[in-house]
Amino acid sequence: MIAPTRCLRSSATPKLSGIPILPLAALLLASLTIQAFGAKRPNILWLCAEDISPHFGCYGDPHAITPHVDTLASQGVRYSHAFTTAGVCAPSRSAIITGMYQTTLGTQHMRGNARLPDSVKPFPAYLRSAGYYCSNNGKEDYQFKTPKSTWDDSSAKAHWRNRPDKDQPFFAVFNFTGCHESGIANEGKYKSVTAKLTPEQRQNAKALTTLPPYYPDTPVVREAWKRNYELITAMDAWAGNLIEQLKKDGLYEDTIIFFWSDHGVGLPRAQRWLYDSGTRVPLVIRMPEKFREKDQATPDTVSGRLVSGIDFGPTVLNLAGLDIPGIMQGEPFLGPDLPAAREYVFGARDRMDERYDIIRMVRDQRFKYIRNYEPLKPYYQFMNSAENGPTMKELRKGHLAGTLPPAPEYYLSPTKPVEELYDTEADPHEINNLAENPRYRETLHRLRKTHLEWVKETRDTGLIAEPILVAREKEIGNRYEILRQTKDETLPARLSQAADAASSGPERLPEGLKALSDRDAAVRYWGATGIGNIGPSAKKALPQIREHLKDDSPVVRIAAARALARLGLPEEALPTLTRELDQGEQWERLHAAIVLDEMDEEARPFLEEMRKALTPRKGLYANGKYVVRVINRALNQLEGTSRIAP
Repeated sequence: MIAPTRCLRSSATPKLSGIPILPLAALLLASLTIQAFGAKRPNILWLCAEDISPHFGCYGDPHAITPHVDTLASQGVRYSHAFTTAGVCAPSRSAIITGMYQTTLGTQHMRGNARLPDSVKPFPAYLRSAGYYCSNNGKEDYQFKTPKSTWDDSSAKAHWRNRPDKDQPFFAVFNFTGCHESGIANEGKYKSVTAKLTPEQRQNAKALTTLPPYYPDTPVVREAWKRNYELITAMDAWAGNLIEQLKKDGLYEDTIIFFWSDHGVGLPRAQRWLYDSGTRVPLVIRMPEKFREKDQATPDTVSGRLVSGIDFGPTVLNLAGLDIPGIMQGEPFLGPDLPAAREYVFGARDRMDERYDIIRMVRDQRFKYIRNYEPLKPYYQFMNSAENGPTMKELRKGHLAGTLPPAPEYYLSPTKPVEELYDTEADPHEINNLAENPRYRETLHRLRKTHLEWVKETRDTGLIAEPILVAREKEIGNRYEILRQTKDETLPARLSQAADAASSGPERLPEGLKALSDRDAAVRYWGATGIGNIGPSAKKALPQIREHLKDDSPVVRIAAARALARLGLPEEALPTLTRELDQGEQWERLHAAIVLDEMDEEARPFLEEMRKALTPRKGLYANGKYVVRVINRALNQLEGTSRIAP
């Protein structure tokens, strides 16, 4: 008997015995698939939640009231080491639906709208070609326009019950948005989502023993922590209702059920961040016995296998009996013919609304490595959406009053370390940075090397300044191919090296000067940024920096102006910054606004020019609200005002 080949990699065009399958032969492929793997293929149901960490009874949480997910876990497998590729919804969901890193596709910035190349398709499109009915109830949020081939129905009414042929296998996705961070921050939403909870399902905020040490222990913070639990309980009831519908339809033993979250809890130092609090998620899978491979998804088991969000889609394809497109970066973790378990998971943080902070993460079973590419920025940059939350307000209040304990106070430091290293077994909250501990030097070097290799191998487009990224997308047609189609074969390596050198201190100034003279603007940007990071001790670079105030690239001009300001010459920097703020495109304006905000008092001579930027601009994303937010914050600080930006 020939071994099944269902999890083999295929080219972007599905193939059978090496021959490309034409669109007219799609039905033949579906028929062959049914014959090869049995007429009854598994239905697959995804129950997806927003913004929650593994605060469930099945994960050992002492306060969780989650009977339905706990029951699902008792009948299936619970994954203890499942991680998303970002700590925020849209980039994470982009990676999940494509099986590819958001930094590879160019969908890493929150918010954005990248174009997919023809070779990349959301994985449900392959299921549909093989005869599956695919539906998505509610949220997409993929950071790109969803191709029409993705879903049979994607709407608030989408349901497996709507498929025209009740014998047709289905892949159905349901999204619960009630535990979004707004459910914690917004009183009205919290009450609405939890309205049906019984008194026994409510939590006593004072009795909760799981409050992380990076939050101040105050009534306001405890109320937010309590709400998180109650929102999860409401979500659990929603999941239970859908499972009950499946049973009523007689489909429970014909359906593989996945339960997962798109990232961690919607609170500071979790959502948007690459710590386990932001990227470690619940993942529970129940698989009827007839679909199980040996020793897979056995009831009431725990798997410590590392799983990434980009693995979800390839796993579904494998379970459905389909080849996995060769372009996908994820790996299946269930089904036949599995590859070796992954050694590492990776994550990325990029622009979050109006603030850039380029951070990368690599984690093995035990250790977490974080690389801060912009260490001169504070952990908690001022962002409108995050600042509206009561926990963030409590952190700011405690910081100003000098009453915060050391752990939460640390995250209000004005800068970050370049590298962070954590032993997640001994230090699950990731408080004790081991990067400078000589006992862990070998681990640090190993994970640092792994990170740099990943950046180059995956063609990390997050290292390309966003204005350049957008401009080249217009030229090429998508972002994925920017670092692949180029005739400049050494560009990915030069870019990675320049970005790494930019935050590595004065000893790497020669590399910064070399990068500043590079033929590619993406590299020159990091050269100018690195010289600015070094500051006054890089004054020998002044002639070159001044020269790049006339660079062809607007964002390189902005980075050069920032460097001049940090070299003690703000008067030479301000004209360039205010000109780009006034005349620049969408993301050039944002870069200029951020530098002006960082300059603080040094920007005072150009207050009038900054005030003009408070006016929204039609034709830009959300009328340029991100620039308005940053400039409003800068002016509030300079003028002692309290204007509120949209």
